[in-house]
Amino acid sequence: MPVGDRELNVLGEFKPFGLVAEAFDGKSSSDNPQDDYSYFLFDPEVARQRDDAENTVCTSSTTDGSEHELFIGGNRIIWSIGARVYKRFSFPSKVLKACWCRMGDLSEALLCVLQINSLTIYNTSGEVASVPLPHSIISVWPLPLGLLIQDAPEGNFSVHIPFSSPSASLSTRDIARSRREVGYSSQNNSTATHAFDFIYKADGTSGSSHLILKDPLEEPQPTYIEERGKLNIIKEFDERTIWTSNCVPLMASYNKGKMQHSVWVAEIINSNLEVVKSGLSDVVPAGVLTKQISFRRIWQGKGSNGPSSKVFLATDDDAVQIICFLLHEQKKLLSVRLHSVEIDDEIVYDIKPDMSWSIPAIAAEPVIVTRPRVNIGLLPFVDIIALTSENSLLLYSGKQCLCRYTLPSFWGNHQLSWVTKSSETSIIHEIKATGLTDAVQGRVNVVVNSGKIYRCILRCNPSSSLVNNCITAMAEALNPSFYNHFLVLLWGDSGSAFMAKVDSAVNSEWESFCHVVMTLSRRSSDVSLKLSSSDSHSSWEFLINSMYHKNYGKHNSIAGIPPVASCNLQGSDSSRSLLMRTDNHEESFYIELLKEILDSLHAVYESLKLDILRKRDVSLLVVLLCNIADSLREEGYLDYYMRDFPSLSNDFGMCQSSLMNEIPPSLFRWLESCLLHGYSSAKISDLPFLIRKDGTSAVCWARKIVSFYSLLCGAEQLGKGLSSGVCYTVASGSHSTKEELVVLAMVGEAFGLQELDLLPVGVSLPLRHALAKCRDSPPTDWPAAAYILLGREDLAWSCPVHPRKPKENELHTNGSLTFQSAPYMAHLQPVTIPSLVSDTIELENNKLEDVDSVDGSLMDGMEHIFNSSTQLRYGRDLRLNEVRHILCSARAIAIQTPVSPTASDQDLQQAQLWQLAQRTTSLPFGRGAFTLATTCTLLTEALTVPKLVLAGRLPAQQNATVNLDPNVRNVQELKCWPEFHNAVAAGLKLAPLQGKMSRTWIVYNKPEEPNVVHAGLLLALGLHGHLRVLTITDIYQYYSQEHESTTVGLMLGLAASYRGTMQPAISKSLYVHIPARHPSSFPELELPTLLQSAALLSVGLIYEGSAHPQTMQILLGEIGRRSGGDNVLEREGYAVSAGFALGLVALGRGEDAPGFMESLVDRLFQFIGGKEQKTERFYFLTQPVDEHQRTVGQVMDGTLVNIDVTAPGAIVALALMYMKTESKLILSRLSIPQTHFDLQYVRPDFIMLRVIARNLILWSRIYPSEEWIQSQVPKVVQHCIDGLADEMDDANNMDAEAFVQAFVNIVVGACISLGLRFAGTRDGRSQELLYDYAVYFLNEVSLGIGFLFLGGGMRTFSTSNTSIAALLITLYPRLPAGPNDNRCHLQAFRHLYVLATEARLVQTVDVDTGMPVYAPLEITVRETEHYAETSFCEVTPCILPERAVLKTVRVCGPRYWPHVIELIPEEKPWWASGDKDDPFNSGFLYIKRKVGACSYVDDPVGCQSLLSRAMHKVGLACLRTSSTRTERMGAVTLDQLISTFSSDPSLIAFAQRFCEPSLNNSSDVDFQEFCLQVLFECVSKDRPAFLQVYLSLYTTIGSMVDEITSATCSLGDSLSLWSIKLALAYNEALLNGRLTIPNGGIVQSTFLGSLKKRLEEILNFSLCVTNDVHEYLLSGRWPEKDTTGWKRSILLSWYLQWHGVPPSIGVRSAREKIKLVNISSSVPLMHLLFPGTHVTAIGEIYRCWLSSRVDK
Repeated sequence: MPVGDRELNVLGEFKPFGLVAEAFDGKSSSDNPQDDYSYFLFDPEVARQRDDAENTVCTSSTTDGSEHELFIGGNRIIWSIGARVYKRFSFPSKVLKACWCRMGDLSEALLCVLQINSLTIYNTSGEVASVPLPHSIISVWPLPLGLLIQDAPEGNFSVHIPFSSPSASLSTRDIARSRREVGYSSQNNSTATHAFDFIYKADGTSGSSHLILKDPLEEPQPTYIEERGKLNIIKEFDERTIWTSNCVPLMASYNKGKMQHSVWVAEIINSNLEVVKSGLSDVVPAGVLTKQISFRRIWQGKGSNGPSSKVFLATDDDAVQIICFLLHEQKKLLSVRLHSVEIDDEIVYDIKPDMSWSIPAIAAEPVIVTRPRVNIGLLPFVDIIALTSENSLLLYSGKQCLCRYTLPSFWGNHQLSWVTKSSETSIIHEIKATGLTDAVQGRVNVVVNSGKIYRCILRCNPSSSLVNNCITAMAEALNPSFYNHFLVLLWGDSGSAFMAKVDSAVNSEWESFCHVVMTLSRRSSDVSLKLSSSDSHSSWEFLINSMYHKNYGKHNSIAGIPPVASCNLQGSDSSRSLLMRTDNHEESFYIELLKEILDSLHAVYESLKLDILRKRDVSLLVVLLCNIADSLREEGYLDYYMRDFPSLSNDFGMCQSSLMNEIPPSLFRWLESCLLHGYSSAKISDLPFLIRKDGTSAVCWARKIVSFYSLLCGAEQLGKGLSSGVCYTVASGSHSTKEELVVLAMVGEAFGLQELDLLPVGVSLPLRHALAKCRDSPPTDWPAAAYILLGREDLAWSCPVHPRKPKENELHTNGSLTFQSAPYMAHLQPVTIPSLVSDTIELENNKLEDVDSVDGSLMDGMEHIFNSSTQLRYGRDLRLNEVRHILCSARAIAIQTPVSPTASDQDLQQAQLWQLAQRTTSLPFGRGAFTLATTCTLLTEALTVPKLVLAGRLPAQQNATVNLDPNVRNVQELKCWPEFHNAVAAGLKLAPLQGKMSRTWIVYNKPEEPNVVHAGLLLALGLHGHLRVLTITDIYQYYSQEHESTTVGLMLGLAASYRGTMQPAISKSLYVHIPARHPSSFPELELPTLLQSAALLSVGLIYEGSAHPQTMQILLGEIGRRSGGDNVLEREGYAVSAGFALGLVALGRGEDAPGFMESLVDRLFQFIGGKEQKTERFYFLTQPVDEHQRTVGQVMDGTLVNIDVTAPGAIVALALMYMKTESKLILSRLSIPQTHFDLQYVRPDFIMLRVIARNLILWSRIYPSEEWIQSQVPKVVQHCIDGLADEMDDANNMDAEAFVQAFVNIVVGACISLGLRFAGTRDGRSQELLYDYAVYFLNEVSLGIGFLFLGGGMRTFSTSNTSIAALLITLYPRLPAGPNDNRCHLQAFRHLYVLATEARLVQTVDVDTGMPVYAPLEITVRETEHYAETSFCEVTPCILPERAVLKTVRVCGPRYWPHVIELIPEEKPWWASGDKDDPFNSGFLYIKRKVGACSYVDDPVGCQSLLSRAMHKVGLACLRTSSTRTERMGAVTLDQLISTFSSDPSLIAFAQRFCEPSLNNSSDVDFQEFCLQVLFECVSKDRPAFLQVYLSLYTTIGSMVDEITSATCSLGDSLSLWSIKLALAYNEALLNGRLTIPNGGIVQSTFLGSLKKRLEEILNFSLCVTNDVHEYLLSGRWPEKDTTGWKRSILLSWYLQWHGVPPSIGVRSAREKIKLVNISSSVPLMHLLFPGTHVTAIGEIYRCWLSSRVDK
């Protein structure tokens, strides 16, 4: 058969986009010569993640279908998508080769880049791993098992060209291309042999010629080869790899010495196989590891002088995979058939002898054209495009040539041919193809004789979706030989114009397809006629020649007579028998072919009937099916199609002699049977075979519906399939009911709300039932897409997302939600929480006025605190305003003075101003806590720090400004540390971002000269964890400035950012600032003590909780280090810092720390008690004498310990080390003085520290009661306090003062302990008790106010060990005497409370509007030692309890859908911002308001929600009143009322379009009243999607009425009748209990009942229906085509479909059977024969039979 011609679609002239990109980068040709580059094109699937169904691809940019290009030029790689650079890679050395590979269980594809001295591996997100290669490497190749590395034999040091034999017929461009194919590796790895391979030599050799790298973090391992039943390390150095596959474990190689090609299969070695270890003990370890890789040779072909220039996988015409070798010198393409067998879930590959064939070709590429959606196992069905030596482009499906492709003369306005001019004439050269390269899917590069390359596309997908579905179904269902025969006709030169032109239209494609199918039908008829003309027409001969007789004879042969002989018992001569067998074979071939085509296209037909948008395709396809059925004389199929489309009865009569009387499969019939009788009663024969076939895509729509119904009706699950053979996919998540399983299956099959609307209404009802039943309380572990499917967007937004890199977050959208949501989420806006974006509401009462500014406004650093979130929480409460006024330090303070001041008044003003200025300097502490993490800043803007104003104003003198007298005090020195704290407060207001703070932004805010403002900003950023972005170079540049405040802020900020990590580089930079730890050879540094103190605490933060022994020894020595230098005033602060640092390192680990802890504790108690060192017991814990003395100054401490310096640090160290351990040993030694002598011996402030330390150790025994506080006071102290009223002498007064001081410090210590114990718990008893004692310890009012309104009321404190330690450091009870006092406690430490805070505020956000709303929550906390398990209610926004006690959070109340968050209480910190596991979405709990309910903001009491019950009355009143515009002015419209209760746009639009009275037509009031009732039904039950259900069923009945009452035909089919039948079947399933739902059916039963009654009235409308039914039952004839014939045909089809009347031929056959049974009434027997037929139709059939008897 001649092949047909097809025209190539030229996309354009091809040039690697990498060259274009480098040209834009300014790379000159000299830098990148033409031949010094390589590239390869690959499909986006190569870089796609393979195991994550919700993450569509590695990046969103790969979803556009564009081809990807990897360009290699020198040491650069450019990854481009289409005409856009996606990523760039640069390397220190030249890139030798690059390929994509998948390793192990990694879901991402890896880019493997071979260089001269290393192998670099990138994943698609940019992470990199470098693999050192200690061997001589030739090349790397991808395999499914890992990356194959080919080693070079020993002694190869230089680059060589092993196989360089280009054919003489190649053009110059071909040769250049071969040189550039060094880096080529496509998705099929169809690589040409490299013209040169790079080899480098490293030290050592593995002895294996082929290594395998199975993981980027492992080393390459040797591979093995099976020889004589044993496995040896492969040493086939002459076997040069020329091709591998990354889909199947195959490798092709060429042996130059033997001149042969080989195919190898890579296999995993079982652990029990023996490995020969002789001489390889240094290579193979004892006990061979499992999962070693071996190679087995499965084919070898000799006789080739050189390696194949192209190797690739393709598919033979019988769907067998083949390996193709392009032998250039022989000008042929050799194909070897690959045999595969699945054994124990593993595929074993082999190649049988003599299983090869070849076709002529000088170039070939694998393309996907004829079967674009068909897979053969793991691989797609691949065709071959071959170029012959005659420059012909031929398309092959296996060895079958299908068509010839020609290049067009013009591409757009460009002529592809070219002209050469000589001195006399001009020669026009015809364009010819000379080469093929770079095939991806259906695209290929064609090299032409002009030297140019054109990118061409071979059309594989027809424009017509119907043709595409039909061809795919045939490819998946037909026998390969049948389909190949069909392809030859489709693509061949048979008069078909199927995709012959580039711009072929949809209609022409369908016509071409029908032409091919009808050609097959005519050939079948011709063979039948030929056979009938040569044979007798007797019934006996027809039976003898039938397929039935042949099949019967095979299984029921007569004894002693062979089956073949029994078929020829009719006595015909041998020549006639041979002719008949030949003709019978040809006839049976076409009949079987047509039968398979009918089955496959019928499956498509059944699938398309389930899509309401494919009705036109159904009407086209049914005509073709009728022609096929008529050709096959399939009366059952013809009758089936005529029932669906009764108009076809005039074009196709009933078959006179039917060959086969099969009842065609019917999906509608199967769905109805499932609903009425259950899955087990439904006939599998009603399901088309193609739906039950695994891996099909043509009818996947129907397969999904069948799987959903099967699961809903109780089908048995068998792995990933059902007992019927139908496959399905279920999303992850738990399920306890059939409905929940169906929902997960819908999610797994990507079947969303939009797809649900495409189903006929009756088909969708059971699925909507499953969604409605699961909507109230779905399981909590479902994916977000499942909640979107249920209409529970609140649960979807609360789902934890999969972890992604920040860069990926920028490129991704939530693709898993898209298919479920559109168009139902089109009205939803992105949820933007105002508390994070400074959406300040400019309320008049929130403004502060600045009398000095022009506009009167004031920037005080708190102006952003007033937003919609805080307004929602505080409402009209003005406490935030008061806090803002109290903590404002940016305006002058009012000083009350007389109007006419004197000189003495001026001195009084200065005194008052000094006192007020000291108060102002403390305000930034409180403001930092008040505004903590309350706003974000743009990374393009500098941070604004509010002013710190120490001036005053005189209201009595027109607000005149008074400044501090500089002659009395140094104002600039006074403001040094306050400005630092002011900048810290400004930086703390920045909320921690989910990603990292930009290093560029930090540098952008860095001043030219160091100052305290930037120092404070560094500390604030560090407390938020943002200083990790700084490089070590940045850090030392800051240190080199030698600015005291900057160094302090940087060290503490770095320590907070790297808290608990023991980061070596950071710890080294900190130890530089501790001169006592410098080695003796280190030059002496004069560092201020406060820098050393900050460095010590920073070390403690870095090593927090590690119990690092060496660090603990160092810090212990620093507590007792003797003073150095003249400045000893800050020694106590230094020792306290060392104590805090020591406590942090061993935080809470006093009981389980290393063994030297006992000696360390003894040393600490020595620092507390001050005993003289008399032994060498602690020598190893102290510093050497020379190190002590090198910094000793003029002050001598002697040999005794100065406990006034060391005791505070030692006490806090013990408190933190043994926190919550309840160690009795430590408590006994850390006692409170009980006698007069002990009180005189211990300082009162040390007693307070001891009380705090004891209570931190006895953490669980702290109780919020007056009795507990009094129990802390020793009896001797309490007795003395009780007797203070008695008269005492002077000596006793001195004792009384000591007792009072002790009493006050003990009570203060107890109160501090109580505050730490119940920090952030909202314990009411603690609050009342501490309020009573506030007068004793609340000295820093500003910090207390800040804590009270921490983070604007959105944050609170934790009671974890690290948090309590940070709070203790912050609240250390030694307050500074002035703004710059750092002697006893470094002021910068007062900001460490940030480390103790947690964002436990939860705000409820309406998922539909994106705005914060009020909502009641029921919170359950677990049982503790103080209370049993308790539940209480809160109204959001509110602070949640700690994670350690929080058990359940439930959204309660009738206005919002229930939402329960189950938690496991655990001793862990609260989730950080952006944590993927945070169940509260960083403080935002998304909720969904029920339709018909108002928010608590609009309706606090709940009165307005009651109006929804009367909504239908409001609408009816509107309908029954006058419809004039003037009378309706001012009235509330229905859509306005609906918008009050629901934001769903479909409800509002429905109310506007269908429920409001029309001004032009007021006759259809009944329809409007129906719409109003339906609207009320959907609103009251919160089911807006059911508007479509009600309207569709209602309009279906209306259309049927119009059909029989009007004079024109509008329907033409009876498909909509099945929708009503399935809706009634669903209602029946509810009534008989097969399906259940708590609130009754989703559609009112009375409505469905009225539909049924109305439909029966329609069927009884015409009296002629009975006569037509009788005529059909007796003869199978339909009404004739006349004036009323079409209407009678439609009524007849409705009757047959509604009552389930069997086909006429079946009725006639049943009648013959019943005649043989002598019974009085045949009705019961007819019930048995026709179980699916309604009793009404049974009676009608019986009457028809009776009437026919009377007529006879």
